[in-house]
Parts: sequence; C-alpha cells; structure tokens
Amino acid sequence: MPPAAAEPLTPERILETTEDVLRRFGPTKATVVDVARALGVSHGSVYRHFPSKAALREAVTDRWLAKSVVALEEITSASSGSAPSKLESWLEALFEAKRHKAGDDPELFATYIVLLDENSDVVDRHLTELIDQLARIIAEGVDAGTLAAADVPAAARAVFDATGRFHDPQYAADWLSPTIFAEFEAVTSLIIRGLRA
Repeated sequence: MPPAAAEPLTPERILETTEDVLRRFGPTKATVVDVARALGVSHGSVYRHFPSKAALREAVTDRWLAKSVVALEEITSASSGSAPSKLESWLEALFEAKRHKAGDDPELFATYIVLLDENSDVVDRHLTELIDQLARIIAEGVDAGTLAAADVPAAARAVFDATGRFHDPQYAADWLSPTIFAEFEAVTSLIIRGLRA
C-alpha cells in the first residue's frame, strides 16, 4: 500500500523504499518503476532526485556502507581508551556489523553483494575511509608510545588486509562457523601484540 500522498518525497524516503524493493525483487528484477509504485508516485518523480537507475543503486550502496562507518568513527575519535583497546574495539565492531548485515537480512545482504560489484568507486571510497580510521588509531598509539609503526598508512592497510576474513563479504559463509570467534580473537590478538611498542 503506498504511503500517504501528503508525505514529502525525499531522497532518504526513496532510498528506504528502494531497499524494500530490492529485498522483495532482488537486484536483477527491481526497477525504478517498482520503486515509484511503492512510493505512490511517478517514476519521473524518482528521477528528479536520482537521474538514473545506476545513480539510485549507487546511492543505496553508499547509504548501506556508510552505516558502519558512523559507528566505527565513534570508536576512532573517542577521547578515552588506549589505542590498543580502540583498535581491538574497532575490529570487533566492524566484524559484528558485517555479521549482522549478513545474518539479519540475508536477502538484502545478497543484493548488496551484487550492488558492491557494480559500484566499485563507492566501495573504494568506503575502504579508504575504513583504512583512514585505522591509521588514525595507530597514529594515536604511536604518539602515545603504546603502538609502534614506522609507516602508519602501510600498517593500517596491513591490519585491514590481515583481518579481511572477518569483514569482506566474500567470507560471509565462514561467519557462521562455530569457531569463528576464537579465530577472530587469535588474529586480532596477534595483530595487536605485533603493533605494541
């Protein structure tokens, strides 16, 4: 049932509805007409906010990825806590966010895997943001003398790459393993010990 006509058509409302449409029809069958129909508007109204189907799908992908960045930024910029504990919390939060996305809404997660492949620029920006957050935590530890890294950006990239099994969607099936938490702990402990000054 379309929402009340009095509700304004905003980009955020379009994106929320697009998620619902993608969940129902999947990325190959969902169309802008389906989104417009769910909103109770013409497809031209949707195109006024997003000039193409590709732009709409890119915006949905960006919105989905940005949700985890906000929570991770809170950890990164927190004024309390040592850098090693922040690093551990950050890695745990990233893993938990990815696991929830895969487990809580598997249909939408599968859709986003397709969208991630389509929108490599959005994904590249997202990965750059995440690695930048890691670099800031490591740099804070270097400044405080609790972590050691001669090349902070390289260290951040190495930490991100070394923990890929716990956040890269291609490993989502592994996240159901009964030993995954012990494996995550072993890897993160090794990384943090290796970075300690």
